[in-house]
Amino acid sequence: MHKKLCLLPALALALLCACSRAETKTPPTREAVASTERQFTTPAVGDTIAVFDTSLGEVRAVLYPDTAPMAVYNFVGLARSGYYDNTSIWRSEYGFAVQGGDATGTGTGTGGSTIWSNNPYPLEASADLKHYAGALCAAFAAGGDVQGGNSQFYFVTALPDSVSSEEQQAELAQNGYTDSQVAAYAAAGGLPYLDNTDTVFGQVYQGMDIVDAMACVDTVKDEDGNDTYHPTEEAAITIYHVTITTYAAEPDNGLETVG
Repeated sequence: MHKKLCLLPALALALLCACSRAETKTPPTREAVASTERQFTTPAVGDTIAVFDTSLGEVRAVLYPDTAPMAVYNFVGLARSGYYDNTSIWRSEYGFAVQGGDATGTGTGTGGSTIWSNNPYPLEASADLKHYAGALCAAFAAGGDVQGGNSQFYFVTALPDSVSSEEQQAELAQNGYTDSQVAAYAAAGGLPYLDNTDTVFGQVYQGMDIVDAMACVDTVKDEDGNDTYHPTEEAAITIYHVTITTYAAEPDNGLETVG
């Protein structure tokens, strides 16, 4: 997954500039988003969910196998095999995303696997799923090849005000976004320039504060000179285990949605 600029160029530039200006990493206050968009509705009983047990706390995300079947089946299969056990969040970028899922431990974004003998799977972009804050997405292989998210994934950590200007929202509308989608981006923030470029296959519904904490750890810039930041050794984030289960309407599910 890279900071692509191929779609919505003006909006992308504004978002990237906003990210680069962030000198202090303060966890944002996220208000509940009142929206009928699928990613902001409470999961239905029986929906497939992923529970991430991490060194910073628990994160729960609902998955969308009907919309991104190959991304979901790959992620679920790897999770159930224990592939993600004791792996790290190797990338942490405030106002952008946190990324993990590389069991090779290279920390470069080049490692990974699939349940299909490591054969890649195609992009599954959907008009109904967007890169709102809290989106769970398949990360592309190095070089941006459209044939491969492999095992890696990222959570969008864009700030709530990242799509707040009238100009940004007007550009979304001009590019075919519905009024509801524009309003959701305005309320939640996100990375719309990655829509139709990366696959969204889930959404955090509980534990977004933990995801935001992952984006606030101390980091060091990649030595190869690109704009990728890694948690320092002292701030390492471990994913102990990813449990795949189904949503049940019980109090401990925390009927919270990303705001």
